[in-house]
Amino acid sequence: MLNKYARAFFTRVLTPFASFLIRKGVSPDTVTLIGTLGVVAGALVFFPIGWFLVGTLVITAFIFSDLVDGNMARQIGKSTKWGAFLDSTLDRVADAAIFGALAVWFAGDGDNLRLAVLCVFCLASGQ
Repeated sequence: MLNKYARAFFTRVLTPFASFLIRKGVSPDTVTLIGTLGVVAGALVFFPIGWFLVGTLVITAFIFSDLVDGNMARQIGKSTKWGAFLDSTLDRVADAAIFGALAVWFAGDGDNLRLAVLCVFCLASGQ
């Protein structure tokens, strides 16, 4: 979770990109979906094979979509309950992919069953 200063900074930086997407006809829900797919793919492809830096970089790149989609919705005046529900639900899907992928690594090549169990606990308790 970004603090209010970091959120304000990134909002200011990402607003031109959000405006560009609006001009191109991209919906905030589409940005939410693409962002989630990117996070899930980054986690499930790279974390189970131990490529944590690459996976984290991919995930970080797609995490910014979480700021862009809300910015877009506010710009076009379409902040809806559905959009908030979709965003919140897909955030949990992304969290589950990250913790699930880490659990797979620790249960296998990571060879640390305790951390695998901790990841599964985090996955379950965060839902």
